[in-house]
Amino acid sequence: MLEVVDGFIFYLEAEKKASFHTLRSYASDLMQFIAFFAQQNYRSLAEIDYRILRHYLSCLKAKGYERRTIARKLSAIRSFLRYLNREELLKDKTWLAVSTPRVGRRLPSFLYVEEMLQLLSTPDTGTPQGVRDLAILETLYASGIRVSELVAMNVDDIDFVLKQFIVMGKGGKERLVPLGRFALQALQHYLNTARKQLLRKNPQGEAEKALWLNRFGTRLSDRSVRRLVDKYVTQAGLNTGISPHSIRHSFATHLLNAGADLRSVQELLGHVNLSTTQIYTHITQDHLKEIYLSAHPRA
Repeated sequence: MLEVVDGFIFYLEAEKKASFHTLRSYASDLMQFIAFFAQQNYRSLAEIDYRILRHYLSCLKAKGYERRTIARKLSAIRSFLRYLNREELLKDKTWLAVSTPRVGRRLPSFLYVEEMLQLLSTPDTGTPQGVRDLAILETLYASGIRVSELVAMNVDDIDFVLKQFIVMGKGGKERLVPLGRFALQALQHYLNTARKQLLRKNPQGEAEKALWLNRFGTRLSDRSVRRLVDKYVTQAGLNTGISPHSIRHSFATHLLNAGADLRSVQELLGHVNLSTTQIYTHITQDHLKEIYLSAHPRA
């Protein structure tokens, strides 16, 4: 069974271009399901049907898992079962009848404009790390890119003339993202000063393509970006629970509040489905009410 799971993970990586985090999450969820499957004394994956799947979901519920978590685990298992069908290792398709638990949409955390400006004013630009960190925060806020997309950036991805850069998004899809003047200035300053200083500890020297470098002069990790955001959120005295993804949420929310259309925000965020972007319209309702009350003659 474990060999089949390994084959599925390789399939996700090679053909679906799934991210490292997706692969790790799927592997964890599937190993938990396989362990349950073995405990029930089933011997072959070909035995999986809707009854086994429903039994597993009821066990997860009994253990206190939230609906959102159960829905995520079910999504991973369904992808796995589709793979088994494709490889002709499973012919039964009654598992398709198992419905996903209803999950209420959770509003994303975000920063108001004043809070975002406060965060951007926190890094100490008297140090190479501070210059780098400001450039990171400015880039995240100016573009709304994911942390995984940020750390994957290379120096050659930025076009300072056209004021944009190439992003490799989910599924290996490329998109062009514009950059504002503050982000461009911070990036230029970082490249001219701090990056050169950080690069000194890298044996590869100028051959290093990574844009964002750690103290060893090598590519910065997403975990490091999360740590530095946590640090500046604390220093700025902002609410806990703000993450790099909150800056992405802030980017989308501020654009919509300023009158940007939903389709444009969808393209900038790299969302495949418009429904994914529509979550931000809930955040902007208060802003729309303000506009209505101030603009409508009979409000």
